[in-house]
Amino acid sequence: MAMKTCESVTEGHPDKVCDQISDAILDAYLARDPSSRVAVEVFGSHGALMIGGEVTSTEEIDPTSIAKQVYRGIGYDDDIEVFTNIEEQSPDIARGVDTGGAGDQGIMYGYATAETPEYLPRPVVFAHKLAWGLTDLRRNHPDFSWLRPDGKTQVTMAGDTVTAVVVSAQHRQDMSVEEIRRLLLEYLIEPTVGNVSRAAVHVNPTGLFTVGGFFADTGLTGRKIMVDTYGGLLPHGGGAFSGKDPSKVDRSAAYMCRYAAKNIVANGLAKNCLVSVAYAIGKETPVMLTAKSGDGKDLSSFLRQNFDFRPRAIIERLSLRRPLYRATAAYGHFGRDEFPWEHINLI
Repeated sequence: MAMKTCESVTEGHPDKVCDQISDAILDAYLARDPSSRVAVEVFGSHGALMIGGEVTSTEEIDPTSIAKQVYRGIGYDDDIEVFTNIEEQSPDIARGVDTGGAGDQGIMYGYATAETPEYLPRPVVFAHKLAWGLTDLRRNHPDFSWLRPDGKTQVTMAGDTVTAVVVSAQHRQDMSVEEIRRLLLEYLIEPTVGNVSRAAVHVNPTGLFTVGGFFADTGLTGRKIMVDTYGGLLPHGGGAFSGKDPSKVDRSAAYMCRYAAKNIVANGLAKNCLVSVAYAIGKETPVMLTAKSGDGKDLSSFLRQNFDFRPRAIIERLSLRRPLYRATAAYGHFGRDEFPWEHINLI
């Protein structure tokens, strides 16, 4: 039986801190000027944060203030020094985007499966629920004040059986490995994935995880693209999401692919579906647009007839010029009903 493994990380993971800051900056621009063109990257390391990128907007914001607010909101209380280097977007790119073309070339994928209510593979769902559960316990359960913001989770399954669980949780120094394992098994792991008596369960496998965030590792926007999508179980074109406005098809077309795939499955046309699209920079018509089910059924003609993949049409259909992106930047971009690309319509 084939085995599948997926991972997730908490909002305090250094890469996810950077994703959230990038998307908070994007949201701030869109809230003031919905037509803003934004491509912002963040790099964090040992008390320092670098914000760089390209922005074209009629409005100005304070990236430093936003970055510090996000950082503290996640749960870190140390001071960070912030450097910024943001310039205007290249007019060569704008020339193609202004006429409705794609903001870049590239390949995007979207997937849905009927195996879970979230229309996602079960290991993906479990990994995200474990990661979110760590944060929920830290924020809302008085017996878990010892948890710190950084953390990672991983689930391995053989068919419907969980065979391995890995949870790495940053913690206060006065907590023993044994006590952390006991508490997380009782309050997180078993309530989330069920009985794990026959599974290999690894809780803080190195024994200690007291140093986390930017003091343990560097962080970078866009370095968790598999966590953001389908856990490595499906193809990925390589383009990250966070910090990019919807003219960048890396993001908007990936959302549209998910929207189309989910609606195809939800309407009973297939048990699972993979949608693929590719663009040339500055051109509005995709150079490739296909949809296939796991059993080999070709749904490409249906896809083209029912879903418009021109960049402007995607932005309009999914209402993507709103400040909704910070919420996507942790625990996956798919599977939560509040996102417009997750809505189901009769087709």
